[in-house]
Amino acid sequence: MWLFLVLGVVLVLIGLLWTLQGLNVLGGSVMSGSPVWGTIGPIVLIVGVVLIVVGVVRRRRRSGA
Repeated sequence: MWLFLVLGVVLVLIGLLWTLQGLNVLGGSVMSGSPVWGTIGPIVLIVGVVLIVVGVVRRRRRSGA
């Protein structure tokens, strides 16, 4: 359960970073302004959110709530 939460948070942060770079909001990288990263970023972000939700649900089931 903790693995899902930690991995989910990491993926959300990476996805957000890649999205902002792809949309050219954050500069200074070869990914800046690249539509590929503007597409991959939100996908990674969504996967991270799903992992967080799975981790929270599994945690609640184990605690009996």
